[in-house]
Parts: sequence; structure tokens; C-alpha cells
Amino acid sequence: MSYCREQGKDKIIFVTKEDHETPSTADITYNAEEDDDSPGLILPNGEINWQCPCLGGMASGPCGEPFKEAFSCFHYSPAEPKGSDCIEEFRNMQECMSKYPELYPYDKDEENDKGVDEQTKTTTTTVEEKTSEEVAVSKESAATRAS
Repeated sequence: MSYCREQGKDKIIFVTKEDHETPSTADITYNAEEDDDSPGLILPNGEINWQCPCLGGMASGPCGEPFKEAFSCFHYSPAEPKGSDCIEEFRNMQECMSKYPELYPYDKDEENDKGVDEQTKTTTTTVEEKTSEEVAVSKESAATRAS
């Protein structure tokens, strides 16, 4: 026998195996006209909704403009991969945020990412150096063979 119990603000529903065997009759259709109060991140006309709570207030404050520039660039980016043409805008936003650590605290997860970035940078440099050395050796070998 299924039943429902309320615990504080939560409603706990217990169902039987038989309840799960019958198809649901719940109406879960979405009606956009009923949801006009909060249009979401992208407005019906395709523009960015800077008032969307999903942005967490990032569009306001001392770094609001650099954030808007970076986010707009990414949103409208035709580049592949998307946003690869927005590096300067994101760099400007990051520089702004680093000036206000009390408003934009350093995330510990970023520290792990930073370690990966440093490791990647070192690996890339090593590969580039090896490639340059290999090219030089190749040219020397070719010159030796030609003589």
C-alpha cells in the first residue's frame, strides 16, 4: 500500500511494486506561455539575458563588463572550437577578478587545474624543443648525405 508523509518542507512518498507497474498519468508538458516570468539565459530574440539568476550576479560588480564581453564573445563565437577566438576577453576578465579576491575568491579546484596547466606547458615546451632538435639533426643528416 502506498502512502505519503510530510517531514518538514519535504514530502516523502512510498509506493508499492504494483504502483510502478502501471503507466504514469502525470502531466509534465511544458507551456512556454506560463513560464514567461523567467525566460532563462537566452531571450527569445537570441540575446543574452544579463538578469538571469543563473549568472549568479557575475554580470554586475567591478568585473561585470569584462565578464559580459567574454561571455558575449563565447556565446556568439563562430570559431571551432567554440570560444577559441575569445582568449583576450577571458584574459581581461581573469585579470579583473584577480584584483578583487574578496569578491572573486580563488577556487581550490583551480589550483588542481593550474598544476595540470603547468604540467601541460612544460610538456609542450619539451616537445617543441625536441622537435626543433630533431629538425636540426635531420638537416645535418641531409647535408651529410648530399656531400
